Amino acid sequence: MFHLRKIDSFDDPALMPYRTMRRPKEHAELGIFVAEGDKVVERLLQDPRYGIVSVVLPPDRVEEFTPLLEQRTEDFDLFVAEKKLLNTLIGFTMYQGVLAVGKIPPLPSLEQVLASAPRPLLLVAADDLTNSENVGSLVRNCAAFGVHGLLVGETCASPWLRRAVRNSMGTIFQLPTVETASLVLTLRNLRQAGVHIVAAHPHTNRRTLTQGKFTGDCCIVMGSEGTGIRPEVLEVCDEAVAIRMPPTVDSLNVTSATSVFLYEANRQRGLM
Repeated sequence: MFHLRKIDSFDDPALMPYRTMRRPKEHAELGIFVAEGDKVVERLLQDPRYGIVSVVLPPDRVEEFTPLLEQRTEDFDLFVAEKKLLNTLIGFTMYQGVLAVGKIPPLPSLEQVLASAPRPLLLVAADDLTNSENVGSLVRNCAAFGVHGLLVGETCASPWLRRAVRNSMGTIFQLPTVETASLVLTLRNLRQAGVHIVAAHPHTNRRTLTQGKFTGDCCIVMGSEGTGIRPEVLEVCDEAVAIRMPPTVDSLNVTSATSVFLYEANRQRGLM
């Protein structure tokens, strides 16, 4: 059941998560995340696996969201405030004025993902991606192309940051995500389990994308926006392949490259 509370100041301690959105470490310690925008908040409210801490709406959106709010079984606050006041609280201008704080559920282990996913397995590993918006877009691509799990390396931005959740359009709620303490060790374990590790490496002259092997159990490793895959991660991959491009183009944005790689993987599997 939700409890509607009109606000005209920011003194309430329950508003703390919205005041600290620029301090993500505090959110991680509390096991919470901020959902921003109509579609993301709608998908959060529709998913019973994710607990709701609170929701923030402008007055003219309350009636629209009431059916979704009433479906929830837990107690939470619905804060209602004019958008101008919300912009002051948040610290930036919101186009839609719709926010919520959700609880991050226990994330699956790699072993759980491997046991529950259908075969052939299709995984993506993110190495050293520091831009949270790119991480969110990568999550969205993974969901769109039927990836069974995303491995987030220890040097990668969290997919639960506000901008990442927003750019994923809420698809992070449906994509099994494993946050690894050591991506190198995780990839070695995958290889021992018979998973073929393919590095998306634009500086290879050996193999092009269509020559890569994606028909069996595989994991595609995507590297950082600037320097690509770290050498120690590249070393444990079975092969490195690149998208064929003119010599005047260095590379694609990591999210665009992910789409191309996943399309090829699905094409080889007869799904495209």
